[in-house]
Amino acid sequence: MGGLRAGADTQPPAVPTSPAGPEERTGLSGGRRWAAPAAYLLAAVVLFLVYLQLSETYQLNSDSANILLMGRDLLHGHLLLHGWYMSDVSFYPTELPQYALLESFLGLNMQTAHVAAAMTYTLTFLLAVLLARSGSTGRAALVRTLIAAGIMLAPQFGFGVFALDLSVGHIGTSVPLLLIWMLLDRARPRPWVPVVTAVLLAWVLVADPIVYVVAIGPLGAVSAARVIQGVVRGSGTWTHRVVSQWYDLSLGAAAVAATVLAWVANNVLGDLGGYTVNRLPFSVGSWHHLTHNSSAGWKLLQIFGADYAGLSGVWLALAFLHMASVLVVLWALARVAHRFFGITLVDQVLAVAIVLNVVLFVLTNASDEAAHEVAIAVPFGAVLAARVLTTRTRPASEAAHPNPRARVRLAGFAAGILVLAGYTAGLGYEVSQPAVAPANTSLAPWLLDHHLTYGLSGYWTSSSVTVDSGQRVQIRALMQFTLKRDLWMSNVAWYDPKSHYANFIVLDSLPGFMNHWEPRALIRKYFGRPDRTYHTGPYTVLVWNRNLLSSIPR
Repeated sequence: MGGLRAGADTQPPAVPTSPAGPEERTGLSGGRRWAAPAAYLLAAVVLFLVYLQLSETYQLNSDSANILLMGRDLLHGHLLLHGWYMSDVSFYPTELPQYALLESFLGLNMQTAHVAAAMTYTLTFLLAVLLARSGSTGRAALVRTLIAAGIMLAPQFGFGVFALDLSVGHIGTSVPLLLIWMLLDRARPRPWVPVVTAVLLAWVLVADPIVYVVAIGPLGAVSAARVIQGVVRGSGTWTHRVVSQWYDLSLGAAAVAATVLAWVANNVLGDLGGYTVNRLPFSVGSWHHLTHNSSAGWKLLQIFGADYAGLSGVWLALAFLHMASVLVVLWALARVAHRFFGITLVDQVLAVAIVLNVVLFVLTNASDEAAHEVAIAVPFGAVLAARVLTTRTRPASEAAHPNPRARVRLAGFAAGILVLAGYTAGLGYEVSQPAVAPANTSLAPWLLDHHLTYGLSGYWTSSSVTVDSGQRVQIRALMQFTLKRDLWMSNVAWYDPKSHYANFIVLDSLPGFMNHWEPRALIRKYFGRPDRTYHTGPYTVLVWNRNLLSSIPR
C-alpha cells in the first residue's frame, strides 16, 4: 500500500478495498508480539552455551561438589537438609532447588555444576538487560541494551569467571533481586506491591544475608529519604503530606517486614530440625588494617574484568579495555549523587546498594574474602549505568540545529561500539581456552581399584573425589590443624561410626591453598601408625584395619 500511495500522481486511483479482517490484524500483531520473546529465547540459548563453555575453563572443587551433594539430598526428599552445616550462606530457597532439579536430569557429576553456573549467569544477564530497557523504546532502548550487555558480557578469565560464572554465590542472589526491582519499576503504586515485595525479599534473605546490604537496607534508606523529601516539599497540612507519601512509607515498611518474616522462617526451619548456617565473625577493620587493604581494590577490578595485575599480552589488553566498564559505572554513580531525587526509585536503590556493598567489602574483614563478595555490583552497575547515562532524544524541532553535545554523544556511541566489539572478541578468546578437568580426578579410579571406598582427607580433596566417583568412593573432610570434623558445607551423618566404616586417610603433597594437606603429626597422635601406605602421584594413602571415625577428636 505504501508504494501505491507514493506514486499517486502517476498511477490510476486505487480500487477501494475492505478493511483488513480480524485474522489479518491478529496475524500481524501476533507476529510482533512473539518477536521479542523469540529474540530473548534465542539470546538465552546462545548465552547459555557460551557461558557453559566459559565455566568449563575454571576448575571445579569441593565447594561445588558439596553444593551438588546438598542438592542430591533435597532431590531424595531430605527437604530440611537435617544434619547439614552450610557455609555462612545457605542458598536454601534459591540455588539449591535449582541444583536439585538439574541433578534429576543430569545426575550427580561435576558437569551439572557447570550447567547450573551457566544458567545462573545467563538469567542474570537477561534480567539485567530487561531492567535496563524498562520504560524505554527505540534508540534509547538500544543504547541501554548495549551498555548493560556490554558491562556484563565478558567476565575476566580466571578469578572473574569464578566470581561471576562459576561459584554458587551472591551473583545468584541478584536473579531474584532483579525480579523484585523490575516489579517496583513497572508496577503502579498499589497496596499489593509492598506486600509482594516484603514476601520476595524475605525469601531471598533466608537464602543470603547479603540481602540486608544490597536490598533491604537500600530500599529502607531510599524510602525514608523519599518520604522526608516529599513531606518537606509537599503542600497542605502536615498529616496530608505524610499520607501522600503512603507508597514510599509502605515500601519502607516492606523492608522491615521482610526482615521479620525471614527471622521467623529461619527459626521455624531450625525448630523443625533443619540445616545449620555457620556464622563467621564480622568486624569493622582497624585503621592499620584499612591502610594496608589495597588488595580489596584489585578484587573490585576483577568483577568488572579490569584487574591487570600480573597480566601481559592479550590478557593485559583486555583488562585495560574493561576499565571502560569501571569508569562508566563510576560516572553513573556520580550522576546519581548529583541529582539523587531526580531519578526513579529503582535507580536510587541500585546506587545505594552498590555503594553499601563496596563499603562493606572494603571497610570490614569481608575484604579478606574473594571477589564474589561484591559480584552483585556488576549486574546492578550495568543496569544503573544503562538507565542513568541515557538521555531522552531531543524534540524534532531541534534536530535541524545540531549542537556540540550531539557530536559528543555520537562520538561516545561510536567509542562504545568499539569497546563492545573488543569485549566480544575477548569473550571469544576466553571461550577458546581449553576446558579444565575437576580437581583430583585421578584419585577416585585409583581408590576404587584398591577397594578403598570410605575415608578421610582435607576439605579440598574430600567431596570433589566423592562426586568424581559418583559416590562410589566417599571421602569426608577433617580440619587442617585439629583433625576434628570439618563442619563446613558437610553433613554430621557422614562421621557416624555406626553407619560408616572409614579405613584410610589421603594426604596431598602438592603446594597451594587448595591442595597441600599433610598433618602427619596429628594423624599419628589420634589414629596411630597405619597398617599400609601407598603413593600415587601427589597423594599418600594411609590405610588402617579399623574404623577411624571412632578416633576423630571431638
